[in-house]
Amino acid sequence: MHPMLNIAIKAARKAGSIINRASMDVDLLRVSRKQHNDFVTEVDRAAEAAIIEIIRTAYPEHGILAEESGQSWREDEEGHEYTWVIDPLDGTTNFIHGFPQYCVSIAQMHKGSPVQAVVYDPTRDELFTATKGAGAFLNNRRIRVSRRDKLADCLIGTGFPFRDLDGLEAYVEVFALMTRSCAGLRRPGAAALDLAYVACGRLDGFFETGLKPWDMAAGMLLITEAGGLVGNYAGEARQLEQGEVLAGNPKAFAQMVRLLTPYSLDSGGPAA
Repeated sequence: MHPMLNIAIKAARKAGSIINRASMDVDLLRVSRKQHNDFVTEVDRAAEAAIIEIIRTAYPEHGILAEESGQSWREDEEGHEYTWVIDPLDGTTNFIHGFPQYCVSIAQMHKGSPVQAVVYDPTRDELFTATKGAGAFLNNRRIRVSRRDKLADCLIGTGFPFRDLDGLEAYVEVFALMTRSCAGLRRPGAAALDLAYVACGRLDGFFETGLKPWDMAAGMLLITEAGGLVGNYAGEARQLEQGEVLAGNPKAFAQMVRLLTPYSLDSGGPAA
């Protein structure tokens, strides 16, 4: 196993233990609001601090982009070769409600693209990992995207707009279109975990807009290493900068691109 992936796993498991411990006392949490429906808790902060401490101890020269910090810890030194992109607790709203669908997401970027990825679900003790060029794994077993080739048979994940509700009407159109086109839509509420589910075939595809790099960086690598495709709604590789992501097995991806291209930020469609 790659030494940098080992560090990411160590950090994710440490964060997971903090999250699991806190889940026992979820009612006692002090919750502060950042934006509409976008919660941050003391658990996010403690988990992030633990991750950053482990990474900085091992690789003090690397950049760090983390959700709660909101910035790189080494902003004075532009253009580091390696940057770690961290979401200490994706699915905070689920966590606050005791709804067991949340995860830790850690990706290591090399010159802007992910080369190591960990998504860890502490409630199920499921560890999704990938190293660029070496495949994707769930608890050390190789995973592949599903083989379903007709969108009508596919189970598709999504996420509702929650930070910027201006996009809600356009989203409802897409939601209706996809509901008619696939076997079922699911909206579990933690994008990083949804992407991991695409990688292991539990979902055949996924789409969402308004995401941040730390929501998708690890999941992107898991999916491509598991034989899937990731892009924006038009199928272009601009998802990290745009926050508009579409992913799936190759057949589902192609069919979703045909349906969703008009709604892409690239096309100036209703989502723009």
